Amino acid sequence: MAKRKKGHECYHCKQWVDEGEAHDCWTTTEAALTRELSEDLREAWARLRETAADFGEHRIYASHHCIMFSRKSCYFFVRPKKSYLEVCVFLGRAIKAPQIRRVEKSSKTRRVHVLRITHRDEVEAPITEWLREAYDFNVTPPKSARR
Repeated sequence: MAKRKKGHECYHCKQWVDEGEAHDCWTTTEAALTRELSEDLREAWARLRETAADFGEHRIYASHHCIMFSRKSCYFFVRPKKSYLEVCVFLGRAIKAPQIRRVEKSSKTRRVHVLRITHRDEVEAPITEWLREAYDFNVTPPKSARR
């Protein structure tokens, strides 16, 4: 019996994409989405990506105007804008902090927290802690959130 290659099904076009294979059903790539960022924003993006990549196994992929970070489902995504990176983090609780511009209910158990990043020095605690919490929550939600 032949072993199936690792990979994923594209969320948009439903095509199977082998691990490491380039796939661009909407001509969207990380490079295309970050190409015109200022140097400060490119450095902030690099630090965000590097921080998330260190958490462990997950997928990072471009989708329309966003760069998604996903385990079972998306746990955060980044929308590169002209003067900032809009970071949307999915957590099992609502957080009030100066870095968070707004919080919205996204499902029964998750809240999306919207932040703006303009410089790489902003990618530190508590933001990195929230990203890690989102990564961990995406696989095993707390008992209070499970049914």
